[in-house]
Amino acid sequence: MNYTQNHKISQITPSTLVIGIDVAKEKHVARAQDDRGLEFGKRLIFQNRFHGFELLLEWAHRHAKENSKDHIIFGVEPTGHFWLNLAYYLTAKGYDIVLVNPMHVKKSKELDDNSPTKNDTKDAKVIAQLIKDGRYSVPNLLDGIYAELREGVKIRDQLIQQLMITEGRIPKMIDRYFPEFCDVFGDWEGKAALCTLKLFPSPSQIVEMTPEEILQEWKPFVQRGVGIKRATKLVEAARKSIGLTIGTQFAQREMDNLLEQLELFRKQLEDLDQELEGIVRTIPGANEMIDITGLGVATVTTFLSEIGDLKNYKHPQQLVNLAGLSLRENSSGKHKGKTTITKRGRSKLRRALYMAIRPLVAHNPTFKALHHYYTKRPDRPLKKQQSLIALCCKLLRVIFVIGHKQCQFDGSKLLQGIPQENLLQVA
Repeated sequence: MNYTQNHKISQITPSTLVIGIDVAKEKHVARAQDDRGLEFGKRLIFQNRFHGFELLLEWAHRHAKENSKDHIIFGVEPTGHFWLNLAYYLTAKGYDIVLVNPMHVKKSKELDDNSPTKNDTKDAKVIAQLIKDGRYSVPNLLDGIYAELREGVKIRDQLIQQLMITEGRIPKMIDRYFPEFCDVFGDWEGKAALCTLKLFPSPSQIVEMTPEEILQEWKPFVQRGVGIKRATKLVEAARKSIGLTIGTQFAQREMDNLLEQLELFRKQLEDLDQELEGIVRTIPGANEMIDITGLGVATVTTFLSEIGDLKNYKHPQQLVNLAGLSLRENSSGKHKGKTTITKRGRSKLRRALYMAIRPLVAHNPTFKALHHYYTKRPDRPLKKQQSLIALCCKLLRVIFVIGHKQCQFDGSKLLQGIPQENLLQVA
């Protein structure tokens, strides 16, 4: 399947049977038509199970045989994750599967009956008509190592989110029951502070102990950074604490649970990062990407989990479109509005690119020089945000070349054409 509009249209020939499928959690609805939009037979309702998929293929082949069609193309509207099982099943069977933008379905469903009515049967027909007109895209169905990376990155994002929630709840508990704790320990995440929260988190426990006893409790876990002065200061802070004295029994239980979760999530994240790094370094070109100053292993892992095999792309502009960074013009007649990015691609890839380009601009000499040139050039200078978006596209092109050629990053090639005085100013 090619990605240009003309090629998409040319692949729908008189011998093609177009099947539009509206997917749901339990049951899907399919309708079949030819390249002119003539519909064949009645709708098919089949279950999201193996026997339902077999029924779909039997139904499709019967229509293909009755109407002298030798090519079948299936199209779905990507509703949540419910379309994935069907898509991978059809792909494994060797059939063409394409996606129709849900926004296109919504905006074109009134063309036939001039009615905003929505139901599964109508949507399936609209999907088939959009495919017939070449209004579809080819899904990037990952397999093998890239599918593993995508699942691993998904787990990593979930762990980071849970870790951030836990890290936000612990200071809240400290502020309620022992606000003076931060006067003794500048950072609650320090080794001595965490040890204190585990051993005696409430002021009522601390006031019953002497500084020497507290120091004795610290020693097996913390070897440096604590002494009798710190222990004395902790006892004095506990005696003058204004923290809550109600609900302390279960407050201590909550603090114990939060500290256990914190330790667990950090350990799981560390193990997962090591496993992901071991996998991503086996991909051709990944080590060369990681070697780029300012680009870390986690960032490259996220890139490849979203993009997949770079050999499936023939031009770097495909990556730009996938990230939703292609430009969108807004003009009519004499009016010329702002040019913005489409934001129609993979949002996680776009966010990862933006988060990666900022440290690159700060620490990588090449991208720092490009950013300075884009924002300071005398002819049509860019705003800082526009420059960062342009550099995101530049980074995608760098990744494309490295993935295809497995070559080292050469910043001098990116700086060709930039006046020498601009480079000297950055230096």
